Amino acid sequence: MNAHLPFAGWLICAALIVPRLVSATEYPLPAENSRLIGENTTAQVPNDKRPLESIAARYQVGLLNMLEANPGTDPWLPAAGSELTIPHQMLLPDTKREGIVVNLAELRLYYYPKGENKVIVYPIGIGQQGIMTPSMVTRISQKIPGPTWTPTPNIRKRYAQEGVKLPAVFPAGPDNPMGLFALRLAWGSGHYLIHGTNADFGIGMRVSSGCIRLRPDDIEALFNSVSENTRVQVVNQPVKYAIEPDGKRYIEVHQPLSRNEQDDPQTMPLPLSKALKRFINSSESDKAIIEAALKRRSGMPVLVNLGEAVNHDQIAPQNALESAQEHETGQESATIGKS
Repeated sequence: MNAHLPFAGWLICAALIVPRLVSATEYPLPAENSRLIGENTTAQVPNDKRPLESIAARYQVGLLNMLEANPGTDPWLPAAGSELTIPHQMLLPDTKREGIVVNLAELRLYYYPKGENKVIVYPIGIGQQGIMTPSMVTRISQKIPGPTWTPTPNIRKRYAQEGVKLPAVFPAGPDNPMGLFALRLAWGSGHYLIHGTNADFGIGMRVSSGCIRLRPDDIEALFNSVSENTRVQVVNQPVKYAIEPDGKRYIEVHQPLSRNEQDDPQTMPLPLSKALKRFINSSESDKAIIEAALKRRSGMPVLVNLGEAVNHDQIAPQNALESAQEHETGQESATIGKS
């Protein structure tokens, strides 16, 4: 299943989504030479005939993260009584630990409160195919309580193709698709924002027009925590890896962002930097486990030390997938996956 679902499918399902029940996930900040945070948990699907999004919201996880961790799960009607992995363990992105960091590939926002030894992680929605959220290093230029929304002609046209007629201007208030709070980014002409939503759907999915979308309580908490000029870095790192202080080596692989309808995020190529290839080829790394993790793309850290026991449920390839192929290019970044 291609987890990057079409734009129209998520518009029509808004009425099925229930409110989330918990706030953002906070983690103690690890030492500078460590990037592993959190622990995975499990949950049983209740017999309430609600979609997977209701469970994702309850545990403050994005929908795509749930689908990566639990392949084959029906997003509309997960089997009652089945056990799901809740992916609460992760590696911090390879970035400066300051302000806001967004990793597009994992659809998560990391907030590092100044002077506090913690990181707060929020699931997010990002830009659709063709209107992708760009990578950038910028800052918050404006905090906007009660934003209005003026859809651009292109946005109005795209919604019209899905049978939705947009008004010229959405006034501020609970029915505004931007929610009740917005943070404008200084990048470009200032048309990218971190904002809320008027419906709890699409978080952890690619459904926006390029902005970064949070659940209502999450954007309110973030809005009240940050100040103007807070640093914001947006990266696209589908493959993260780390060597922890105790010598344990981990790799975390997410589905890369598809660029068109023909792309299959489960088999399309993954970027492999020179540093990552050195990590893979190290005598201390188990290449077989790494290759399986690159193919499985579970979105969860996998222990890859040579000779170490691992959780094979996280790396066992799906039967329907083709074998991954490595492409050496001799450039700064190579790829692995389907050519």
